[in-house]
Amino acid sequence: MSNQIEVLYYAVEWILRIGALIVVPQRRSPNATRAWLLLIFFLPIPGLILYLLIGNPRFPAWRRQRFAALQPFFRETAASLAAHAPALGDSRPTADLAATLGHMPATTGNDITLIDDYDAVIDRLVADIDAARRFVHILVYIFADDHVGRRIAAALGRAVARGVEARVMFDPVGSHHWRKGTLAMLRAHGVEVMESLPWRLWRNRSRRDMRNHRKLFVIDGCVGYAGSQNLVAKDFRPGVVNRELVARVTGPVVAAMEAIVRGDWCLETGILPEHRIELPAATGDADAQLMPSGANYRLEGFESLLVWQLHQACERIVMVAPYFIPDEGVLAALQTAAARGVTVDIVLSEVVDQRLVNLSQSSYYDELMAVGVRIHLFRGFLLHAKNVGIDGRLAIVSSSNVDLRSFQLNEEASLLLYDPASVAAVEAIQRGYLAQSDTIDLAQWRQRSLARRLAENVARLFNSLL
Repeated sequence: MSNQIEVLYYAVEWILRIGALIVVPQRRSPNATRAWLLLIFFLPIPGLILYLLIGNPRFPAWRRQRFAALQPFFRETAASLAAHAPALGDSRPTADLAATLGHMPATTGNDITLIDDYDAVIDRLVADIDAARRFVHILVYIFADDHVGRRIAAALGRAVARGVEARVMFDPVGSHHWRKGTLAMLRAHGVEVMESLPWRLWRNRSRRDMRNHRKLFVIDGCVGYAGSQNLVAKDFRPGVVNRELVARVTGPVVAAMEAIVRGDWCLETGILPEHRIELPAATGDADAQLMPSGANYRLEGFESLLVWQLHQACERIVMVAPYFIPDEGVLAALQTAAARGVTVDIVLSEVVDQRLVNLSQSSYYDELMAVGVRIHLFRGFLLHAKNVGIDGRLAIVSSSNVDLRSFQLNEEASLLLYDPASVAAVEAIQRGYLAQSDTIDLAQWRQRSLARRLAENVARLFNSLL
């Protein structure tokens, strides 16, 4: 009997290994494929259990159906924006690709204000909420019930008292420390509140760690905010103070922001938007485009656009990210750009808030610096801002990190800027980051301990499982 059990167990292990060869490579990066196959080949049953928990980067069928039902709404919004199509010249292929990836076109007639002061973002948002006359819609990863969240909630309460529709959607995992308090606080102010991608056993997603990481705030369809900042105190982690970058926008591109926020609300409620979006009037000369990305879209949108633009760069690339775990496509594009003579600067944070991520990203430094990529560590703050500048012709202000999680698992939103004035404004902020950073010396970096190198490589393997 024991021999039969051993044979059965052995057969099951080989069935799992062969099955993994068929299933695992589907819609997965080469790094992730290799990591999963190694795990399942060496530990078939534990590997299968882990794969069932976090191995499938797809939403369930019911959510995909809801997203499909939203396509006429998105197409109608995109068609209305055609009246504000900019003359982009050489940037037209970039805008066309972004429209294919995110379903929203580029527009002209916008006004862009970049805010890199954390408290100033909150002050300006409260002022805009206090001026609202029709609605305030907030989509955010973290909404805390701390002093920052209470300020926003009080402003929303005042808006509700004036008859303004106030809706908030936040991510329950990102906000898990404050979740119950935030729900109670917002409901007490009369705000409609919804959790994005909640965990439900009876209607579960493929994996719990697929999150809505967007930060989009829309007021009256005329004012929008996009960028990296959550609605939480800048020092909510002990000993860590965040630095962010947010774009406050007016003009036609706000309609695309409103469409994504309304769409995400629909994905949770199942109720399609009740009316078409009113297109805001032109307010300036900036050319801008919102590009949403996430598991609902055909391709990893932010990564696809980023890799292509890195290969298109001729003179200069500046990339700013708090979490930097590039896949093979991004890594190769950065190395190739440096080899072509492009100046490549990557600005990361000296302050560490996630040890495993920091170890993993550190494992890439040597191979990047060896070909001429310069890596800088921003001093004193957690530089949580996420932005890219390329050749003075394109700037991106985003919620997306440069890692597999943002590329494949998270719902993200990126604001693409094409006009010279907006791009120059982002580049000026990036020069400030560089001035406040220390550049890593390759020779000194190679002096790090063997234990540190081993920890980096283990962390790199673990992150490939994402």
